[in-house]
This record gives sequence, C-alpha cells and structure tokens, in this order.
Amino acid sequence: QVQLVESGGGLAQAGESLTLSCAASGATFSFNTLAWYRQSPGKQRELVARISNIGTTNYGGSVKGRFTISRDGAENTAVLYMKSLKPEDTGVYYCNAFRIESPPYWGQGTQVTVSS
Repeated sequence: QVQLVESGGGLAQAGESLTLSCAASGATFSFNTLAWYRQSPGKQRELVARISNIGTTNYGGSVKGRFTISRDGAENTAVLYMKSLKPEDTGVYYCNAFRIESPPYWGQGTQVTVSS
C-alpha cells in the first residue's frame, strides 16, 4: 500500500526559509509527478509546485522565484525548498503523487506558519 510521508514545516518568520520533504513508501513504480499543494485558511487548495519523473517543473504564480522543488531522478521523493517566506505562505501543505490511470495519492498534510 502506497503512503506519502511528509516531513518538515513548522514555524518561521517572514524572510526565513523552510524545507519540506515527501517520500512515497510502498510504491513499486515511479510516479509521473510529485507535487506540493497548500490550503490556506478560507481558501481552496492550490498548487505550489510540481515535478515530473523527467524533471519538468511547474510552480504556482505566488511562489515562483522563491520556492524550488527537486526530485532525485525517477525516485519517489520530492523536496520543496521555500525561501523568502511571507505570511501569506501560511497554510497546510500536502504532498501529492500522480500516476497515469490511477487515482492520486495525498499525504496527511504538514502545517507551515509564517509570522510577520
């Protein structure tokens, strides 16, 4: 059974950095994409960053230039490095793993709180 295990997050002040990690355990295949989404209070869940198994990346508009997602080739581990954090980056961050013709997997979420 596939499980997404998230680590990192916590509390930071504006301008500081945090790193989130996501590891998919129990998978015998490489996910097409690994991604981070976040849900802020009163808002819908939104894409933060996505990376494919060949290294193609996509970022949400509000984090471009500040966040970097990386992945070790086709391994099922993704790291999100967040710098120059802003209070509006506060939210619950969820790891997502996608494989074609399969339902997506979600992690349990990790809280990121950025104080001004």
